[in-house]
Amino acid sequence: MMRLVRGLVAGWLLLLAFSQVVGLALVWWIFIRTPRGQVLDASVLRASTIGRSQVEDLVNLILNAVTVVSLVVATVAIGFVAVARRRYRLAVVATLLVVGANVTSQVLKRFLIERPDFDIAGTNIGAPNSMPSGHVTVAAAITVAAVLVLPSRLSSPTAVVGAAYTALTGIATLSAGWHRPSDALASLLIVGSWAAGGGYLLVVAQRNQPVSEPADSHHRTVAILALVGGSLLAVAVLATGPPTRVN
Repeated sequence: MMRLVRGLVAGWLLLLAFSQVVGLALVWWIFIRTPRGQVLDASVLRASTIGRSQVEDLVNLILNAVTVVSLVVATVAIGFVAVARRRYRLAVVATLLVVGANVTSQVLKRFLIERPDFDIAGTNIGAPNSMPSGHVTVAAAITVAAVLVLPSRLSSPTAVVGAAYTALTGIATLSAGWHRPSDALASLLIVGSWAAGGGYLLVVAQRNQPVSEPADSHHRTVAILALVGGSLLAVAVLATGPPTRVN
């Protein structure tokens, strides 16, 4: 029975990872390769600049907190927590998730994704391409990895705080004019894909092993990851909702 459950969970995680990769491709095509998508993105971005002066200090504080140093420190801390709990597979998967998601974002943005110029006024924010957002990728990846390695009693509050911080980071990048809404959505899909892939590896690795700690099992962690991923995706979808007309 346990093997059947693990097989179903593994299959679901593979499907989830694949669906998010497909979603990422759709976001790329709609918001970069089509004129209407570029206009929608730019319209929401212009609306997000309203009242920028009132929140400028908070925006700068949030964005300045995301640096290469902070990313390295957070990744090492997450790995240390997993090792201290003797969850060596979790340490490897959590580190792989953070590194893989951030490398994927940087490779896509710097080398693979090109934004065509359709000569539409107001669609250029001063950069040829801004997808995906490195800041949102860092915030989301650290959140998911932390939820993965922490004990179950701490994972839920960590998920709530991390989801809120990730949402604020996405909003801050828009308010600062650094990124378009689709950039944040793409970042969440990248992190979600790596999280689902990591969950699959954990489930497969323990397929032939008994569950030694039922109260703190990987299956519960997978459920929490799915909840966090769904919440972050919902935030991104709301951010790319109907645009507000700004003259």
